[in-house]
Amino acid sequence: MTINEISVLNINLFQSGAKHSDFYFNLLKDHLLRSHRHIERPHRHDFYACIFFTKGTGIHEIDFRTYDVSAGSLFFMSPGQVHSWKLSEDADGFIFFHSQEFFDLHYVNQKLRQYPFFSSIQYPRKLQLEENNLVEFSDLFSKIGNENASSAMLSENLLLAFISQLYIETARLFSEEKIIGIQNANTSYIQHYQHFEELLEQNFIKEKSAFQYAERLNLTTKHLNRITQTVVQKTVSEIITERTILEAKRMLIYLDESLVDIAFRLGYEEYSYFVRVFRKKTGQTPSSFIKENKH
Repeated sequence: MTINEISVLNINLFQSGAKHSDFYFNLLKDHLLRSHRHIERPHRHDFYACIFFTKGTGIHEIDFRTYDVSAGSLFFMSPGQVHSWKLSEDADGFIFFHSQEFFDLHYVNQKLRQYPFFSSIQYPRKLQLEENNLVEFSDLFSKIGNENASSAMLSENLLLAFISQLYIETARLFSEEKIIGIQNANTSYIQHYQHFEELLEQNFIKEKSAFQYAERLNLTTKHLNRITQTVVQKTVSEIITERTILEAKRMLIYLDESLVDIAFRLGYEEYSYFVRVFRKKTGQTPSSFIKENKH
């Protein structure tokens, strides 16, 4: 790894002695002791992660959003997100990781992107469980851990069933929170929006106009805007800019490159235009953002 790359942790780092390929489970306290050297600095994962706190306090920063940590905090992270945390000595709970293939290859009609906390960067990454849910979720995580260690027949099938149950239960609790407008959108709108976000993730460096994405989706720009405004209350252009600025923030803090080079990496041929876009979205210049956030 060079100094010009954000550290990307591969699931194999945590896999010694693991029973299932592409899956890792541990008690949080043991994970923190064992893997501390990997997680001191902000880093990215190339896998999906789920972290549940049963004890302790602290803060968890995911893509420049800071979340408080306490008993009942449940976090979901997608590949590519940058995160770091500062936790109290008594922090404990459960943590597991898995690759996309581990989940998606098992289910024909159920994919990770069906779950909004994995599919949309607009979605918060934390759910704070109420006290009446703590025992149920602790039991479910324990079942995941027990099945991961089991040598019984069809253990991987049951393991995936428990993980799926966890994701479904969480999606229902998120929907009760009415976090974004997905509750008000029909299935067709949600599917189009998810497809748009997939295309955006693959192409935001090169394609920054709403028309380009509408054309790829065989929709008019007006209709795609209607979809995004219904689902997340934002225009297509706002979502494209937000995704680009998020990547800009990651690069500005974690890469040791000139501002001009970072702007070029992000698809801006004119540095001055990049500065204008960044300032309009964040209220500050890239250089002032670095001074405020780089430690």
